Amino acid sequence: MAAFAGLPLVGCDGNKVISAPAAAGLDEKIGQMILVGFRGLQLEAGNPVIVDIRDRKIGGVVLFDYDVPAKNPVRNIASPEQVKALIAALQEAASTPLFVAVDQEGGKVSRLKEKFGFPATVSQKVLGGMNDAAVTRKYAEAEAAVLAEAGFNLNFAPVVDLDVNPENPVIGGIERSFSADPAVVVKHAVEVIAAYHRAGVLTTLKHFPGHGSSKSDSHLGFTDVTGTWSKTELEPYAKIIEAGLCDAVMTAHVFNAGLDPKYPATLSRPTIEGLLREGLGYDGVVISDDMQMKAVSANFGLKEAIIRALNAGVDILTFANNSVFDPEIAQTAIDIIKDAVADGTIPAERLDRSYERILRLKRRVGG
Repeated sequence: MAAFAGLPLVGCDGNKVISAPAAAGLDEKIGQMILVGFRGLQLEAGNPVIVDIRDRKIGGVVLFDYDVPAKNPVRNIASPEQVKALIAALQEAASTPLFVAVDQEGGKVSRLKEKFGFPATVSQKVLGGMNDAAVTRKYAEAEAAVLAEAGFNLNFAPVVDLDVNPENPVIGGIERSFSADPAVVVKHAVEVIAAYHRAGVLTTLKHFPGHGSSKSDSHLGFTDVTGTWSKTELEPYAKIIEAGLCDAVMTAHVFNAGLDPKYPATLSRPTIEGLLREGLGYDGVVISDDMQMKAVSANFGLKEAIIRALNAGVDILTFANNSVFDPEIAQTAIDIIKDAVADGTIPAERLDRSYERILRLKRRVGG
């Protein structure tokens, strides 16, 4: 659904062809660095996300099945046909094609549920326990086909956290990890990634630099892994990056004093620019976990969190709007970034680099 610098980018409708600005302005660059959640089963005229897409030029959206702040079972997903129509409408509103993302890991973390008419899934722990690459391939291919048919072009999966703490309330405790063995994690993650690539859908490794050893949930507050994390948790990232299979990396909001004595990973330059980019040689897109999660929002002001995340090396800031809901969060974030660029707090070239990475990844959508 677009062309960038002469390179084809095919979107979910496969027809519309547009071009990115030859020399993108600041608004375009900043907008592409914002990904938001929104409310609505249809894209009705008064939906604030339309303004985000058309006027604020945001780069992506994420869909959910349940509205947590409203405690409402109606959010963005009701049926395969409805989701496909919604995504088509979202893309039609965009001048630069959107990343349309979803957390579809399988098992308990599946937004496309059977009750909405989607096929059943199994958790990563189940697949890792069977440890049969052919079985994982079969399930991944089926799931990738579902996402591709609906129009999703980015899955926030696979999870490559190690299941080193089975009682971990947000990873091991809800079966999101393939295994405690990094070799098993890599084996199955690679099958998942390859299946999605064959379907023209991008994937996201998460949660860097590892959330599997945590004893608490970063959705709910400060999460310190200083005493539990080990370098072994980096192995899946290292192997998959080395193999050239990493589309995007999502950061964790975990604090590790051994990596950064002041800031959690999402806000940590030593962790992202240092460990991930320089240490592991990764120059692709880095996506933050939800910036509204309490591990960040309860400990840092929004302005500080945004500036520190971008200066740390994050390319796309996620505002899921599903722990709190703020229809103006995109504009607020954009204003913070513009002011920070104007006063030199965020170097302009920092945004240039992110914009280049984002467009480079978007060129592969549907390829």
